[in-house]
Amino acid sequence: MDRSRNPYTPNAGAPPKFFAGRATEVDDFRVLLQRLLRGYTEQSMVVTGLRGVGKTVLLGEYRRIAGDEGWVPVDAEVSKHTHFGPQMANLARRALLQVSPKARWGERARAAAATLRSFSLTVAPDGSLSGGLDVEAAVGSADTGILTEDLADVFEAIGYAARERETGVIFLFDEIQFLKKPELEALIGAVHRTVQRRLPVTFAGAGLPQLPGLAGEAKSYAERLFKFPVIGELPESEARAAVIEPARSEGVGFESPAVDKIVQYTEGYPYFLQEYGRAAWNIAEGPHITLRDVEEAGDVVDAELDESFFRSRVQRSSPEELRYMRAMAHLGPQAHRAGDVADVLGKQSEQVAPIRARLINKGLLYTPRFGYAKFTVPQFDRFMSRYMDLDAVPPA
Repeated sequence: MDRSRNPYTPNAGAPPKFFAGRATEVDDFRVLLQRLLRGYTEQSMVVTGLRGVGKTVLLGEYRRIAGDEGWVPVDAEVSKHTHFGPQMANLARRALLQVSPKARWGERARAAAATLRSFSLTVAPDGSLSGGLDVEAAVGSADTGILTEDLADVFEAIGYAARERETGVIFLFDEIQFLKKPELEALIGAVHRTVQRRLPVTFAGAGLPQLPGLAGEAKSYAERLFKFPVIGELPESEARAAVIEPARSEGVGFESPAVDKIVQYTEGYPYFLQEYGRAAWNIAEGPHITLRDVEEAGDVVDAELDESFFRSRVQRSSPEELRYMRAMAHLGPQAHRAGDVADVLGKQSEQVAPIRARLINKGLLYTPRFGYAKFTVPQFDRFMSRYMDLDAVPPA
């Protein structure tokens, strides 16, 4: 069939042609914005889940909803190399200028600009982050150099400016697990301040499954400020719709056994569904996609996932980290005790503990409960079994 009409989008963060599932998370987010704008408090949203389940796509949907609800959405991705203070100064400046152009600043917007200029000069004394803020810095506001105090001042000032314009501001952060503890503490504390003042400014975000624990360590009251919905594989009915509906929009149908095969292989993980749909479309002659088409597409899907989704995870891993992950893969996809992985490697737990810690720090593993670790990437055990022989894992 015509590849230019292929409706499947296996790209990082790309919105699918048909947005399946996630209705609860979408509804909760819309209620959050509506309540905050009316002056009520509501828990914000920090979505967690494995790689490839659609967290970034859901954040994109949040951005769209925020625009529909008359809010100012400002989004960013966190990385290990992010300088969070300057990043927040840039995002807050962008938010303020979208809330109100400078020519129409009221009293609250001008005060917010002064607070933001103070914060910008604190995190970047050379003035490189204060462009467009042609006001004097506010003395005694956001100028302590202590991020937990200064960021709260910034959120409060922007919240008052937004309320003056009868709008709200929401910061949308992806990959929150890469924030350092003081940065996450400052972000949570800033939201706490706006909740206390009943201001229409907050943040929502997404990250790996360890986020609720990290947030709780940063601020003990985090669980009262945020909901931490876990998203994963789609239920069977939604997974089938994610396969069928994009093709239907282009006048193409699926044989039912073909859909069964895709759902079984992908286990309902959204990224895998998109990858398999694209491969089956490109192989099929049409106007229906058959079980034979899907079976022929299987090798293509394996190759594409290995190259575009899995391999990038291992390319930044050392040989000993690869051996640790291969040993985990040997034990299966579930969470494993550190001692069991060490046994496969012929070592003691203490010997491999630093390797495990590095893999967690890189976002390749997470700890669902004390003493256990699990892959952050679905079906990663399958990939490691294809990628590396267990015989390549040497004994102690």
